[in-house]
Amino acid sequence: MGHTLIVKSQVWRDESATQNFAQALASHPALRNAFIELRGDLGAGKTTLVRHLLRALGVQGRVKSPTYAVVEPYELPGLDVWHFDFYRFSDPREWEDAGFRDIFSSPGLKLAEWPDKAAGFIPKADLIIELEAMDDDVREVVLTAQTSTGQALLGSPLP
Repeated sequence: MGHTLIVKSQVWRDESATQNFAQALASHPALRNAFIELRGDLGAGKTTLVRHLLRALGVQGRVKSPTYAVVEPYELPGLDVWHFDFYRFSDPREWEDAGFRDIFSSPGLKLAEWPDKAAGFIPKADLIIELEAMDDDVREVVLTAQTSTGQALLGSPLP
């Protein structure tokens, strides 16, 4: 069954806007089994968004970028979360070799930075969040829902 793409554009004027978006997203029931791609150049705010989202979901302690580890898992009551960073992948087959297919077939939230580095191996994202830094604080954001789960996430009012 095909789904109509839903695209929304936003401007986040400061980091508190990023935090507000993350808190709204965290409260959505459809997030529990979503796959979200985070796209943008270095410094666009992908990891900052993930940090705010994980905090809103209840992650305590340090939230670190998985740039070197490739994936950082988080176990929350009733929710498993995996934060991927494929930046260092030189061959998309590394995704398969690392056993990530099993993670993506299991329940839980998957967040992936630099998904293009694993192109052809990762499944279609429910939601794509594209971030572009306009200056030190302002981010232009494009949200694209590609599945019914993504549509549900964008169907509720997000700041």
